[in-house]
Formats: sequence, C-alpha cells, structure tokens
Amino acid sequence: MPENLRITRRAADRLLAGHLWIYRTDLESSTATPGALVTIVDPRGLPLGTALYSSASKIAARLISRVPDLSREQYLQDVRTRIAAALQLRRELAPVTAANNAHRLIFSEADNLPGILADRYNDLVLLQLLTQATAQDDVREAVVEALREGLAPNNEPLTIWERPDPRIRELEQLPAPTPGPLFTTHDSVAPDGLSFRTSAEESASHHELAPTTTTFTLNNLHFSYNAAAGQKTGAFLDQRLNYAAAAAHVRASSRTHRALDICTYQGGFALHLAEVCDLVTGVDASRAALEAADHNLTLNPHLRAATDWIEADAFDLLRAYDTQNERYDAIVLDPPAFAKSKRAAEGAARGYKELNLRAIRMIQPGGTLITNSCSHHVSLEDFTAIVASAAADAGRRIQLLETRAAAPDHPEVLTLPETRYLKCLICRID
Repeated sequence: MPENLRITRRAADRLLAGHLWIYRTDLESSTATPGALVTIVDPRGLPLGTALYSSASKIAARLISRVPDLSREQYLQDVRTRIAAALQLRRELAPVTAANNAHRLIFSEADNLPGILADRYNDLVLLQLLTQATAQDDVREAVVEALREGLAPNNEPLTIWERPDPRIRELEQLPAPTPGPLFTTHDSVAPDGLSFRTSAEESASHHELAPTTTTFTLNNLHFSYNAAAGQKTGAFLDQRLNYAAAAAHVRASSRTHRALDICTYQGGFALHLAEVCDLVTGVDASRAALEAADHNLTLNPHLRAATDWIEADAFDLLRAYDTQNERYDAIVLDPPAFAKSKRAAEGAARGYKELNLRAIRMIQPGGTLITNSCSHHVSLEDFTAIVASAAADAGRRIQLLETRAAAPDHPEVLTLPETRYLKCLICRID
C-alpha cells in the first residue's frame, strides 16, 4: 500500500490544473521512503493520485496516475503499456528510414513516464533512469522488456545501454549502474540469441560483445555515436528538423557564401549548412566535441563547403570578430542552457542578448540568423524580446521568418510548460 504525502492547497490546485510535479516546498509532510510510490493527498486528506517520491530532489514527487494507492505491480504494467504507446507515437511522427534512423523514444513526463528517457541511434538505445523510484531493477527490467518487444521482436540488431546523467545521478543520490549493456542481440549467451543482464559475470561477457558505437543518419547526413564517450548524443535529436529548416532558409536567401555555427558541439547545424554554403566554420569550447565534429565531416564527403573548426569561447570569439568587422551570410547560435533555475534567468537574458547582438552586427544584409535557447526558464516570449532588443541596439531591421521548437518526437505537455524548453528563431537581417 503506497504511503501518503500531504501537499499544500496551492500545490493541489496546480495538480488539478494538469501539472505533474510536487516541489519540496509544497509538502506538508515528507516522511516517505526514498523511491517509493506515494499517494498524494490535499490538506483535507482527499487523494489526488499516485506519484514517485524522491527524498533528494527539489521535485519531491512526480505524478504517474490520477488513481490513488497504485501498487508496484500496477505501476510496472503501466510502464510497459505506456512505452508501447510511446513507440507507436514515434512510428507515426518519426518513423525509422534510411534518411533518419535516430530519434527520442521516451520523453519522461511527455510520454506519461516520469523519470525515464530513451534515445535511439540506429541500432543503439540509450536509457536514462532519472529518479530514485525509476532507477530500480524492476523498472529497469520492465523498460528493457518493453523496448525489446517494440524494437526487436524478430531479433533485429539492438543494444540497450544505460547512460545516466552524472549531474542528475548526484542530485538524486543514485548508485552508479552496473557496467555492460542492459540488453543486446549481439551475443549468443542465451539459446535464442537474446539476453537481459542478470549478473556481473554475464554483464562483463556481454560488455565485450555488445557494440558501443554506431553511425546514424539525420536528414540524410551521417553522424557517429559512441555510448562510452562524450555527452549522451552526437547530434541533438531535438534539433533534427531545425537543422534542415536552417539549411533550407539559408539556401532560399541566396546568401550562401560564409556561415558560422557557434556552439556547434559535434557539428549538427554546421554540417547541414555545409550542404548549401561555400565556407562553414564551427566553433565550440570543447576540443573533444570538435574532434567528433571533424570525424562526422569525414562521414559526409559529398558536402560542398570548405569546413573548419575553431576551439574558442563563444563570447570571446564573437567579440573579437565583431571588432574585426568579420561578416557572414548566416550565423547559428545554439548555446547550452544559460538558465538552470528561475534565479539564473536574468543573467541568462544578458548572455543571450550579447550573443545575438554580436551576431546580428556581423550578418550581411539579407543574411540569416538561426538563434536558439534551450533554457525552459526563459520563455519563448522573453527570448523573442531579447533578440528584438539586440536587433534594435545593433540598428538592424530583423524579420522573423519562422518560430520553431523541438522535433515532434519530443512532444510537449500543455499543462507542463517545462516540456517546452527549446526555442529556435529563424530570422532575416536587413
């Protein structure tokens, strides 16, 4: 029987309006077992549903059902059912093709699976179990079983690795996962060629046989992925359609000589712009990311542009280029999230303002600005106002051609604004 967690009236109203998170400051009682299923009750003791409890996170509980007193067995069955629904949605919105064989499979609350993320890169799947309640063996086994049934029912090539986010693992006080794949069709330990990791000995055996690298495609471009190195992705999957849209707008502008991709990471925007531009420069502060970007460049020998990479701080480089009167036909700004909390939003706004001001000053008349923010604490309205203010300070007329968000395999929950985090503005600069 789940334990009860009493919350404030304000928090109860927020849940009734469709939000799914209970913050630690919302609790009137907080004596629940770490990682437990808890029944959420309002100040009068009326049940509002079942949630996953964390004793460490600022998000103390994440609602998983409007049904109270959900048992562990019922929750695990819901996990399997919801994963099947999530995979079906991806077949509709982001089907695997020769041109695109990488997408997000499970997007946490957006798929009614709080604390669970999964991304597919060709024949590799990267799983993240992000909370005390989901980073448990029974959930892990249910997720792997559902992914195997949905993605490899006939023993198609598939390997599932668990790749927790180090920062979240520390915040949630989670143990490190056992090394080795969770599942692979690339060994012969089991008679049917399939396996689920059940012991350290088997894990070590599977680790030697299972692949950690693959090549995947986005918009007919090839990218390399290494599950054992770097960030969790070699090309941000949420930007997949924005990569293509950026290249299409730059091509349409007829301003296609020089392009600059700031915070290129492993070359996502840069390689797409290299299909339409003559000269492309990708900039990142990480040498390892640029080495991966250069490797991705070699996977696409058909690209027309002369492409180079610069290891530099984005602010320092744009400041120097602006002073030197460097000019470009297209500039991409895709920095990491500047605002990790509401308190950081003001500082983030200053950072976005400076990057956009410098870029707008450097773009040739008729050129294209592709500017992005992945800080959910900076709203689309605020981000648009920041870019408009930068254009006004630069004395340039700016036309907003398109406002974009994450690809549809990263769906949003309208009652959970935190799921709308990515903003992409494509603008023409006069």
